[in-house]
Amino acid sequence: MKFSEMTQDSWAELQLYLDTCLIPFTGLTGNHSPAEATEALERLRDFLDLIEGPFKGRVMTYPAFHFAFPEMSMALNTICEQLKRSGFKYVVIMTSDGFLDKDKISSADLVFNRSQMVEEINEAKIAGYVGGKIREMWKN
Repeated sequence: MKFSEMTQDSWAELQLYLDTCLIPFTGLTGNHSPAEATEALERLRDFLDLIEGPFKGRVMTYPAFHFAFPEMSMALNTICEQLKRSGFKYVVIMTSDGFLDKDKISSADLVFNRSQMVEEINEAKIAGYVGGKIREMWKN
């Protein structure tokens, strides 16, 4: 579910079920042409589909962080903490092209770096890996 689909009344009703917040991170640097930025957004959209589709009804996608900057980890930690205070039990960050160091974003429950995952596991197995990690997070 997208944040823009939520009203105050529906949030009160669905908060028990929507316990996981998804934060997309595009990782743009400002050096991308418009066509390259569009391609990056499309890759991120496709990566987000690995969670948004299968886990619809339990995951809410928030607005994306599009541009990377030096204090990115600190900003994401702060956002994760605030989202948890607002009612989310879990916060997951996903990036297709950017790089995020999970050790520096300790407030996130999961951080998925698609470009890094492609180097470590077969691309065809990424969907299963991501889904498995989400289910594992919910069990703990």
